[in-house]
Amino acid sequence: MRANNQVALVSLLVFVAISSCNGGQLSPWFYRKSCPQFGDIVRKITWSKVAANPTFAAKLLRLHYHDCFVQGCDASILIDSTEANTAEKNARPNRSVEGYEIIDEIKAKLEEECPGTVSCADIVALAARDAVSYQFGRSMWQISGGRKDGRVSLATEATRDLPSAGANYTTLQDLFSGLGLNHIDLVALSGAHTIGVAHCVVFARRLNFTGKGDVDPSLDPAYAELLKTQCPGRPNPATTVELDERSSVSFDSHYFVGLRKNRGLLGSDAALLTNRRAARVARSFQNFHVFMAHFGQSMKKMGDIGIKTGNDGEIRMNCRVVNA
Repeated sequence: MRANNQVALVSLLVFVAISSCNGGQLSPWFYRKSCPQFGDIVRKITWSKVAANPTFAAKLLRLHYHDCFVQGCDASILIDSTEANTAEKNARPNRSVEGYEIIDEIKAKLEEECPGTVSCADIVALAARDAVSYQFGRSMWQISGGRKDGRVSLATEATRDLPSAGANYTTLQDLFSGLGLNHIDLVALSGAHTIGVAHCVVFARRLNFTGKGDVDPSLDPAYAELLKTQCPGRPNPATTVELDERSSVSFDSHYFVGLRKNRGLLGSDAALLTNRRAARVARSFQNFHVFMAHFGQSMKKMGDIGIKTGNDGEIRMNCRVVNA
């Protein structure tokens, strides 16, 4: 019995050590004493912005995604470029990312109330949650605090690490699994495309698949013709199309309904149907309650990617600039 107890104790210690290395320092109550106004401030500003312009929900959610997939969730996407360095936000996949000014406004208010206390990384994570939650009038998943801000931001890493809009399933699976996310997370997080828009140039190849005017065979022909009317001829870089047809500002499960009809806008959307397990999950996610339960879980997992705690990072005074 003593030997078994010793093995159990060693196993427990190993589990605790692993948990600490994987975000064990994050907590939903991290700012309870140091900045109890944190949640209220982020929610008030975020909800006011989304109320005035519903498209901000998708923009803040995308900002969080693009941050976490490069260097982890450390607000490195917020850092401005300098003469000596081209930062993540100026990488080609990030040039259409928006919402920075909202993060700046939240940070400025928090610096008034709790100077040097709240990280930009935690603001990005909470603002994304609150932006989606606005339409429901309540928080749709729990956010833990305690992330530190990174000191490195490289455009080359964003270009390398962000998933392409035309990626096939194998590429997506490899990328997600490398970050600790499984096939359910991949499908659930793709469901964020139930809100927002995409520029015509991002999916133009699907409308001219082999360069001879033919359409991607995985795209519904009627939907393809509609897209051609919205993105005629040579794509205008400024023209956008709803990611989820006729439902781009409502966070719902309509994306998966369209996906099952081969009306996923991006190649990476259509790729979900090329894998049997992923397609089965996508089918179940047509039920909003099933989708939302898994989406919240996957968002929490994504929010833990590569987090920096303790001395690994810093609390930036200005989210756009690394501390001197």
